[in-house]
Amino acid sequence: MSTKTSEPGMLSRIAFIGIGNMGWPMAARLVGAGFEVVACDAVPDRAGRFAGEVGGEAAADAAAAVRGANAVITILPTSKHVAEAVTAMGDALASGTLLIEMSSGSPTATRGIAESLAGRGVAVIDAPVSGGVPKAKTGELAIMLGGEAAAVARAEPVLRAMGTSLTHVGGVGAGQAMKALNNLMGAAGFLIGIEALLIGQRFGLDPALMVDVLNASTGMNSSTQRKFKQFVLSRRFDAGFGLELMAKDCSVAMEVARDTATPAPFAALCREMWASAVALLGPGQDHTAMAQLSERLAGETLGGGNRVA
Repeated sequence: MSTKTSEPGMLSRIAFIGIGNMGWPMAARLVGAGFEVVACDAVPDRAGRFAGEVGGEAAADAAAAVRGANAVITILPTSKHVAEAVTAMGDALASGTLLIEMSSGSPTATRGIAESLAGRGVAVIDAPVSGGVPKAKTGELAIMLGGEAAAVARAEPVLRAMGTSLTHVGGVGAGQAMKALNNLMGAAGFLIGIEALLIGQRFGLDPALMVDVLNASTGMNSSTQRKFKQFVLSRRFDAGFGLELMAKDCSVAMEVARDTATPAPFAALCREMWASAVALLGPGQDHTAMAQLSERLAGETLGGGNRVA
């Protein structure tokens, strides 16, 4: 039973659309905080499994999920999926509902959704996250917020159950722009780090020892700290964030660059490298498998010193 009150304006019943790698632990945090959560997912039975294992309710479709909810959270692969979900909600998405768009989507597309819903009395904010599955599980996500201040303030109690760093960065779409730029930097840091390890290994340096040195030096970044040893040198390639999603986020960052007429040649090359990895490695790969593109270009496997075809 929910521990939340039903004071006017308070968000208590939440339709959570997208129970994937990130959505599942995030929705679980809301259940644990006492919110009434109605889960919905495109994968058959996933929402039912969530309700059975974690709590809350399961809905067969988006319209059933949002009926009676005063907040809707969407966390889906792309803005196209979000737009399709909003269309599927139809008239069940009632006036006064707050839509919290937490996907790493397109700022332009999210602004379009917000404009289309404004006339129906539905406010929209974007609230993409950073921190991955580990921090989704602990409720320590960094959340970047775009939207009107009143709507952001209304969403804050919900978001506090999932994140510890909430930063309002601007109007609708600003959160997603910030997230795409953050991931662009992460993608670039990962790629240049892998190339440095390959150069070092060719020279005769131990890549694991290189990571230790980098983490005590100015070359340190999130990949040297949390990815290279854990998921690349171990050959696990299972950090929990998809290669295709990282490539998509780099494309969103380039969309923002084009919209603002900002020259970004290095960002463009980075985006092309990640897109090439998707084409080479195929669907369903973890983003840390990006290292295999650089390894194939170098003809060498990190950690083993073995040449690859």
